[in-house]
Amino acid sequence: MKERLRQALSQRQKHRIVDTSRVQSAVLVPIYYREGEYYLLFTKRTEKVRDHKGQISFPGGAYEEQDATLLDTALRESYEEIGLAAEAVEVLGELDDMPTQFTDYIISPFVAAIPWPYQLRVDPIEVKEIIEVPISALLDKDCLRQETDPLNDGRITGPFYYCNNRIIWGATARILNQFLDIWTEIMGDKGE
Repeated sequence: MKERLRQALSQRQKHRIVDTSRVQSAVLVPIYYREGEYYLLFTKRTEKVRDHKGQISFPGGAYEEQDATLLDTALRESYEEIGLAAEAVEVLGELDDMPTQFTDYIISPFVAAIPWPYQLRVDPIEVKEIIEVPISALLDKDCLRQETDPLNDGRITGPFYYCNNRIIWGATARILNQFLDIWTEIMGDKGE
């Protein structure tokens, strides 16, 4: 799986967004194999954070001056938020930059394989919980719906993933949608 995904990501042209009026940020899209299935790891943000309160997201955050690259940002933030050490991460490639709708961020997503089991540690200020979702559940036809963004006054429709009594929407859902399109292309609709 890792080599097929690495190859698929390296063969595509990443869409980059350059906009100095927006905050540069980066996330990891962590994949791991457990009990015969591939999973993605998400976080649910607390109500204590400045932006995206209570939303489901990939681990990551805003670029800071000490970060040499946006990949460094994703790795630093993942360690701060969930205790995922950079040495444990195998970066497979990048997805397209994704703008947020209301908070003026541009998110650079990095797809990464992580080991499992792994002892994660949640930062209680930023992360309410870690959410593990089998890719097969995300690919279920009843999981994905096209709906209107609740913060958008009915102006923008996008993907919403309903899974395990949770809703993934916004920029995270758009990143997830792109990842699942690539995943399905190389792994099939069952994710095997």
